Order: sequence, then C-alpha cells, then structure tokens
Amino acid sequence: MDERTAPLPVVVIGAGPVGLAAAAHLLERGLEPLILESGPAAGAAIEQWRHIRLFSPWRYNLDAAAVRLLEAAGWEAPRMTALPYGGELIENYLAPLAGLRAIAARLQTGARVLSVTRQGMDKTHSLNRENTPFSVRVQHSDGTIRDVTASAVIDASGTWSIRNPLGTSGLPAAGEHAAADRISRPLPDVTGRDRVTFAGRRVLVVGAGHSAANTLINLADLAKHEPDTTILWAVRGASAEKVYGGGDADGLPARGQLGSRLRRLVETGTIELHTGFGIGALKSLDTHVAVEAADGRILDVDVVIPCTGFRPDLQILRELRLELDPAVEAPRELGPLIDPEFHSCGTVPPHGAKLLAHPEKDFYIVGMKSYGRAPTFLLATGYEQVRSVVAALAGDHEAADTVQLELPETGVCSTDAGTSCDVPASATSASTSASDGAGCCAAPEPVLLGFSTGLAHEISAPGIAAS
Repeated sequence: MDERTAPLPVVVIGAGPVGLAAAAHLLERGLEPLILESGPAAGAAIEQWRHIRLFSPWRYNLDAAAVRLLEAAGWEAPRMTALPYGGELIENYLAPLAGLRAIAARLQTGARVLSVTRQGMDKTHSLNRENTPFSVRVQHSDGTIRDVTASAVIDASGTWSIRNPLGTSGLPAAGEHAAADRISRPLPDVTGRDRVTFAGRRVLVVGAGHSAANTLINLADLAKHEPDTTILWAVRGASAEKVYGGGDADGLPARGQLGSRLRRLVETGTIELHTGFGIGALKSLDTHVAVEAADGRILDVDVVIPCTGFRPDLQILRELRLELDPAVEAPRELGPLIDPEFHSCGTVPPHGAKLLAHPEKDFYIVGMKSYGRAPTFLLATGYEQVRSVVAALAGDHEAADTVQLELPETGVCSTDAGTSCDVPASATSASTSASDGAGCCAAPEPVLLGFSTGLAHEISAPGIAAS
C-alpha cells in the first residue's frame, strides 16, 4: 500500500509491560502500533531495578494479548506461581515479546518523545480538532528530531524519569541540587553492582513505602559482610507502622514478610529510625552531607538514598487538552478513586477508556503514569486499561465499557498507608462498567506491581518482595 494512503499508526509511548501490552492489543484489533521507547531496549526502566523481586507471581504480571502473540511463536511461559525479579520480567517476557517480528518491526528504541500536539494547531484551536491527526515530536539517539503523524496516542511512559524531591511541600530541599553527588539513584543495587557506593558508609534512606523497605533490608544484608556500614532511616510520619503493613495477615505473603523483617531490624538496632523527619535542607561538605530536618535535627551521612517516589512528566503534553485531577494528576474521573488521602486500602475498581478519557479525543494516559502521584499502581490494572482503550479506538464500545480484573483475595491494604480494610473481600474478581464507583474496601485486595507513586510516592516501588 502507498504510504501516503496507509492508515496512520497509533503511537504508543513507552515499551514497558503496559506499552507492549497496548501494542499487542492493537495488533489483535487490526490497528497499526508505533512504539517509541526512549531507552536502548524494551523494559529500560525495569532494567534499573532488575535486582528487585515483585510481590505478585507471574500469573498477574502477564498480559493476555501479549501471551497469545508469544505462544504463537513457541514461547514457554514461566511457572505461574513464581515471584519474578525485574531482570526475569525482562528476560523471560518483555525481551521475547519485543523480539517478535510483529512487535520489533514497530518498535523504535532510543526515541525520546519531546512533545505531543495536533498537527498544525496548538491547544487553543478548536475548529476540526477531533479530525486532525496528532503530531508527535521525537528525538532519536543520533540527535535527529522528527515529527511522527498518528491517528491516536497512548502514553504508557511511566513515571520513572522524575523522582519526587527529598524536601517537604513537594519542593526540593534547600541545597538538594548542590548535594546531588551525595544522592544515589532510586532503588540502587546495594548488594550488587552499586555495592561500592554503600559498603562501610553511613547511609540514609528517605521514604516510607515498599521501595524504602526493600532498600533497608538489602542494606542490612550488606552490613552483615561490611560491618562498618551504618543504616539510618528517615520518615516524615510519627511512626513507621504503615510500612510494616499486615505481616502474617497479608494476602501476598512476600509483602507481609517484608514488613515483619523490617520491623525486627529496627527493633534490634540494625536500622536507626528517625521519625517526624521532614527534610528542610542538605549541606554538602567535603566528606559527607548534613541532612537537616525542619525541627533542626541534623544527620551527618555519606550518601542519601531517595525512596520518595515519582511523579508524571506532563511537560510533553502541554499542547494537549487534558483534564487532570487537581490533587493526584491522574485523569479527572480516576483521581478520586485512587487519592491516598481517602483510599488507604488501595482497592480501585476496574476501569478503562471512559475513566481514562480526556477532552483530547483518542489520547489516553495509561499504566503507572495514569495514576499520577497516587500510590499503588497494579500491573494487572494497566493491562485491563489498555485492553479497554484499544477496544474504544477500534470502535468496540461494548468491550471498552465492560472491564474486569482477576485478583488475589486478602483483607490487608496494599497502599503505603498500611491499614487494614474494615470489610475483608470475599470474592476473587471484580467487574464493573467503567463509569461505576466502589468504596475503599469494596473490591478484593489488588496485586501490587509495586510501583507506588505517592504518599511516599513510591512505584511503593515495584511491588517488591524481600529477597
């Protein structure tokens, strides 16, 4: 077919699990995906935490359409009850999926999206807007910049690229930028490739979610072999109870064990806990960094590990007409359902295209980024999002509006708030029209991927299990 008359592609931003799932669903619907990934390979963000194990077993981490594509090519599924590490998620699932001819031919790596707009018009223009193609500006690894024309855009770029600051009020602490050389990347591999940065040093972990818990436990393992390593932990709250979670009552045993082990390490003095420690300033000195709390307390440390979570990059979407919840920066209809101020259980009703829609027709934010700054995104939720969104783009509105999830049963909450649900779930599935609502504890406890974004915003980080 002449390229000038060929249907325009649906641009998918990001080649993580949700982005590749979107591509698989588009192919099944006879739509043409173009996947733009800023990293050198699919799953580039997960590569940064490949040493972390997820809480949830394989069965909740695979998308149905992606599995159908893989199985048609002879792929052998992993053991469904096993808990994969991030590296295994890449090697046993994402890399084989990205390597399939149908996906590989439509995947561009080293392709960073700079902006998304309508062709020939900014956000102030309305005439014939819905019928005007999208224009996606892309910078490639060789420095060239090109504009891609698209019929629709699915933004599955996640939140990994923008870390929440260490300071309070959503702003960097005084001196935070100047002390950058004393601040590690999020989720470092403290017992492996990043070991030299932390061994035998005074290390401060900042944050109150599952990312912090995993990092602290791994530092404790490091300290067994490097006894000069000192571990400090700072949280803004008055206690760390929310991080310890439900223990033996947790429906995901790996997550419960994580909190129980962390509590023991604090109680035995392996980890020095500082509560009510809202960071006001950092002062980088010759040999260390002084971290000052708002109340004047000072911790002198060699390196700081930020486990403060992430937030979405909305800059690339400035020329689109978005409708975002003012608190959590999720799509407006979704925001109230996931706001951590009111939904400490983390139980979010299944949702799809209707709840994710914006005034900008045929544009959707999905996956981790769709939760904005709110905590506890579920990988399974992202897969259902893109199934519904692609159905809507294909014109199958009945399929788009009927959304459902199969989740494990538990009465323990999954968010960083760590409280218990008043009414334990009794079913293992939830099904609803995309426009329906649900109470905090009305649905079964969701599986954590574990990137939690919020309270601590934390991806909590990948629904991570203790290793």
